[in-house]
Amino acid sequence: MKLYLTKTPRLIQQIFKKYTWRFFTDKKEIYLTFDDGPTAEITNWTLDILKKYNAKATFFCIGKNVVSEPEIYNRILEEKHQVGNHTNNHLKGSSTRSKTYIENTLLAEKQLDNKAKLFRPPYGKIKTCQAKKLQSLGFKIIMWDVLSADFDTSISSQKCLENVLKNTTNGSIIVFHDSKKAAEKLTYVLPKVLEYYSEKGYIFKAI
Repeated sequence: MKLYLTKTPRLIQQIFKKYTWRFFTDKKEIYLTFDDGPTAEITNWTLDILKKYNAKATFFCIGKNVVSEPEIYNRILEEKHQVGNHTNNHLKGSSTRSKTYIENTLLAEKQLDNKAKLFRPPYGKIKTCQAKKLQSLGFKIIMWDVLSADFDTSISSQKCLENVLKNTTNGSIIVFHDSKKAAEKLTYVLPKVLEYYSEKGYIFKAI
């Protein structure tokens, strides 16, 4: 597994300050986000556990998955969660021609009810020119300050939980994945995160 940061350094947030990394607030608010869905294997379970804790979240959806799982996608909307664009085919911006990347993002947008114009680049990889083009089209680029690493098959579920609990503060944007690959860790970690922060008086908001 390649190296990654579970807590985004403030320096990176400052350098790329036109992206949203977190929300600055004194209130006990946390922003859960889920990438790569909707998927039959785990998204419905995710919605069930969020509902149990009266938690709202933001789902960054892959366009082709929205087409293949319309009922699950509609449930996300019906339960008043936010949605965002995660490209149509989960493209890595740093290794994709910009024209192709923008076209793929706009293709996904046709499948989404993305009124807030939220966009998250897959892998967190996006060229500056791609970002500027999307911003000129009205998109808000949403990154994160806490990475759960639920996608990493080389770490334990307990380590994934620690990544969240050690790094989350008021206004944090946390990344999970409602994908088949991440399902095992997500089913272990998410209920514990919801319980832990609910007991501390936090609320979970959509972006």
